[in-house]
Amino acid sequence: MLIDFMQTDPKPGTLYVVGTPIGNLEDMTFRAVRILQAVDLIAAEDTRHTGKLLQHFQVKTPQMSYHDHNRSTRIPELLEHLKYGKAIALVSDAGMPGISDPGFELVKACIDEGISVVPIPGPSAAITALSASGLPTNKFIFEGFLPAKTQQRREYLESLQSESRTLVFYESPHRLRDTLQDLGAVLGRDRSIVIGRELTKLYEEFWRGTIGEASDRYNQQEPQGEYTLLVAGIPPSKPHLTETELKAELLQIMNQGISRSQASRQLAQETSLSRRYLYQLALSIVLDDE
Repeated sequence: MLIDFMQTDPKPGTLYVVGTPIGNLEDMTFRAVRILQAVDLIAAEDTRHTGKLLQHFQVKTPQMSYHDHNRSTRIPELLEHLKYGKAIALVSDAGMPGISDPGFELVKACIDEGISVVPIPGPSAAITALSASGLPTNKFIFEGFLPAKTQQRREYLESLQSESRTLVFYESPHRLRDTLQDLGAVLGRDRSIVIGRELTKLYEEFWRGTIGEASDRYNQQEPQGEYTLLVAGIPPSKPHLTETELKAELLQIMNQGISRSQASRQLAQETSLSRRYLYQLALSIVLDDE
């Protein structure tokens, strides 16, 4: 049931977590504008970026910067304002604060101090992309930005190899190619992927295919804009297959012209069994042309 609930002014001593557009300014909610107009202070990730948003909606509330590099000094300052009865809105550069940004630390600090935290819902790139991806949405896992260095990134992806839920990542244009290459190496080039680019903006684009196809595409095309990657989870494991049944599965895959190594990797993803074990089984299979 929808409730028509209008609150003239924010409550004193309350932190409002305010969602802002991820691109299209028309996605700003009436409630978000009202709260930003009425609070005493806005804690913004980038005051210049948020300043443009505030100017568009004629919001004259003063800002204070709050970001990764100053959060250790800003949190005590903001808590002090809240304890003295100030109402503060927390905003990020785009989307919901606290999602892949330092907003989490401020929210937690407020909760630890018994300060009320009120969410003002708004867009989120992860949910926006997921809703239009065509991949399963009933179960998914949001992983934010992957580690920047190749070794740590691959090790992290290895921990997700057996994940059956849809995987959601954020990625910057200068790391997209490396991330796609590592996704293919660890999760398999045949895994389905959806790439959302510049969501809600003028050049919004959804691309769908396999990780291998995506990697090949962006090796030929310069990545531009901000990306949300959605990767299909592994299909349900084949239950309790005997060694004979596993060999039959491997043979069926290899009869499609796929090498023993690739067939072992593919079946390992489907069954969560060791690729090395399956490769040893594959070596024991005699093909008709051998």
